[in-house]
Amino acid sequence: MIEDDIEAIEAGYEFLLAFAAQGRPAQVETGPGPHARPTIEGMAVAMTNVASAFSDSQNDFEKVIGNDCSNAGAALNFILAQDKIGSEMVDNLNASIHVRAVLTDLFLYSEVLKPLVDEGTDTTASTPPGGVETYDATQAKGS
Repeated sequence: MIEDDIEAIEAGYEFLLAFAAQGRPAQVETGPGPHARPTIEGMAVAMTNVASAFSDSQNDFEKVIGNDCSNAGAALNFILAQDKIGSEMVDNLNASIHVRAVLTDLFLYSEVLKPLVDEGTDTTASTPPGGVETYDATQAKGS
């Protein structure tokens, strides 16, 4: 399910931020963890799934997301091909424009698609068919 893949990518990035901050030297990942490799593997699979899901999409933004996932997946697989993974390598991966593009794409995509809760307190918002809340400036207080 696409939502699960998005969650795997976002949660993986959060884990990698914490891993990078630990200052671990590049080493073969054995013994007690946490280790970055399983997280990077999970992110790579999720990015492949998202790219595949959007490969035949007619939506231009979904095509962008698919392409960005393919590009970021190449960076993830490059790291996975290394025998040793350390904090500095993961920090550079986190900073990669390709990984950041995927995260930004997915944040926007998730935000647009998630159903918004109508708490009944904002009369300037309306929810059209499709569940995406919109703002009507003509209904703003003071207009």
